[in-house]
Amino acid sequence: MKRSREEAASELFAALYPRLAGWCRRLVDDDETAHEIASEAFTRLWARWTSVAEPRGFLYVTAANIVRDHWRKLERERRAVRRATAEAAVRPETEQADPSVRLLVQSLPERLRVPILLHYYADMPIREVSVLTGRKEGTVKADLHAARELLRAHLRRSVDHTL
Repeated sequence: MKRSREEAASELFAALYPRLAGWCRRLVDDDETAHEIASEAFTRLWARWTSVAEPRGFLYVTAANIVRDHWRKLERERRAVRRATAEAAVRPETEQADPSVRLLVQSLPERLRVPILLHYYADMPIREVSVLTGRKEGTVKADLHAARELLRAHLRRSVDHTL
């Protein structure tokens, strides 16, 4: 007997939602937002249920994209607040001395950001990241290396500015 679409989706939700929501929580640092993102990822999966070959990968890539959009929205809000504050203040605004790793990861090009999010934040092995992104394992490894080097350089510059 073939499982119904609803049964399969329900089983997948029960199996993956807690971990996906936890992963999102680590990225956005807010329970409610994390659950909204995880729920939205499942909603988008449900809308494409019959055409998605790899539901777990679809969920994580979709959630990563929603997280990125969330980060962009927050950054736009921060810029607006900084602009308003700078206009009201006489003194020039000083640059943030201690950039968060999250903001640095957000600033990476998508080609490097997605493997970082999947490998380091979702704990996926390189083989799985390779399958999900459609890139060869060697390319994923090279992208991870390039991303780490960029992050290291950004962090080194920020530390040098604080000395």
